[in-house]
Amino acid sequence: MEAKQISVFLENKKGRLWEALDVLSKAQINIRALSIADTSEFGILRLIVPDPEKAKKVLAKSNFTVRENDVIAVCVSDKPGGLAGVLKILTDADINVEYVYAFVEKSGKKAVVVLRTENISKGKKALKKAGVTVLSSKEVYSL
Repeated sequence: MEAKQISVFLENKKGRLWEALDVLSKAQINIRALSIADTSEFGILRLIVPDPEKAKKVLAKSNFTVRENDVIAVCVSDKPGGLAGVLKILTDADINVEYVYAFVEKSGKKAVVVLRTENISKGKKALKKAGVTVLSSKEVYSL
């Protein structure tokens, strides 16, 4: 099963990011990873949480526009070139990467990279074939 990512569309105004995170906090939803991209008018907050369905429901109930997307989470060596190697595999397989964000495991020996590709199943297949550790949704949510 693919890992699910929650995307929250936020107006680019003071306090709006805090409001979304406060909703999750009050619902006792821990954030495993996040990324935010913005323009002058809005931002997209991307989150990995242990219970994506619950997060989606509580955010929607609080009038946030929320989407759920499949993503690929992989382990890479936490050293120079670790991410470049993964991206080379996808490039060689002619798979476009739409966006990426990463975080370091608690041990500090591996980095976890979250990727959104235009074709998730092809991306996972190419990465697995190349020997990259692709994490299950359960593994991602428990980090």
